[in-house]
Amino acid sequence: MEAEVDEEDGTFTNISLADDTADSGSAALYSKQENELFIMNCDIDDLSARVDAVKEENLKLKSENQVLGQYIENLMSASSVFQTTDTKSKRK
Repeated sequence: MEAEVDEEDGTFTNISLADDTADSGSAALYSKQENELFIMNCDIDDLSARVDAVKEENLKLKSENQVLGQYIENLMSASSVFQTTDTKSKRK
């Protein structure tokens, strides 16, 4: 915004921006808003892609954990160290 100095009393007078400069100013604001929306859309797309990747990784890890859990159970049941013992039958 430009201002002129009133030489009589030294005060500033505001100049209206209703001329051609107003159109270029609003175009610049629109362009800035457009850029911010574009950046926000890119951020949302990036976040969506990251969320999808994390979901896939989570499902993969859950599946692997199930396989490993079953493997460990099978090893424990096959090992005599982890066999449950019935103390009452040993005493008889």
